[in-house]
Amino acid sequence: MTLLHATLLGIIEGLTEFLPISSTAHMIMGSRLMGLQQTEFLKFFEVVIQIGAIFAVVFLYFKQFFNIKLIKQLLFSFVPTAIIGFLLYKVIKTIFFESNILIAVSLIVIGIVFIVVEKMKLKEHKTIAQMTLQTAVLIGLAQALAVIPGVSRAGIVILAMMLLGFKRDEAAQYSFMLALPTLAAAAALDVIKMRSTSLSMNEIQMVIVGTGVAFIVAYFSMKWFVDFLQKKKLTGFGIYRITIGIISLFFR
Repeated sequence: MTLLHATLLGIIEGLTEFLPISSTAHMIMGSRLMGLQQTEFLKFFEVVIQIGAIFAVVFLYFKQFFNIKLIKQLLFSFVPTAIIGFLLYKVIKTIFFESNILIAVSLIVIGIVFIVVEKMKLKEHKTIAQMTLQTAVLIGLAQALAVIPGVSRAGIVILAMMLLGFKRDEAAQYSFMLALPTLAAAAALDVIKMRSTSLSMNEIQMVIVGTGVAFIVAYFSMKWFVDFLQKKKLTGFGIYRITIGIISLFFR
């Protein structure tokens, strides 16, 4: 692995973490396309660069995290995901992440759901401020489906909130902010599991570069996506997911 690989993976992480196209699927496919072996360092690298995406959320929505009501909403959404993620940790890492078919099918199925939901012409009128704690729990349960690689954490949260009547741009922003505790907890758990991993100076450089690139790209990716959803639908993302899913069926 080189600094170029680290930069490219940082771009992929930053672009895909907050778009409804599954960062996990893209990171796996990106690594394979670059011919990178799934070493302990690569696994560690892919986890740690998520910190860049996490800081991008903090930087973009810093003031909102002082809203006590929002903090409660995020907590109630985070807990169901945390419990399910913790209980299924070994299955996720040893079975789900190794199944190319599962990832491909998840990409295709959720892509189809995007298209179907957009044709339903839902009444989207609610804002995050109107969210009840019961609704926050439901959103958290929906987010838990993202333990299946290819589903997309952001995508499933946005879909659930649209079905519950929330404006799509509000849903996107909530999915970004919910990423903070979710990604932080997942990254912390992975780092603890990999705490015996020792890094060379070159590897430390790659981690710093990848994390920095992920931060910059994620920041602009989030801003662009919110603006996009105020004017356009998710249909294009659905078509993209289906296309990538079909391609990945033949991708080993």
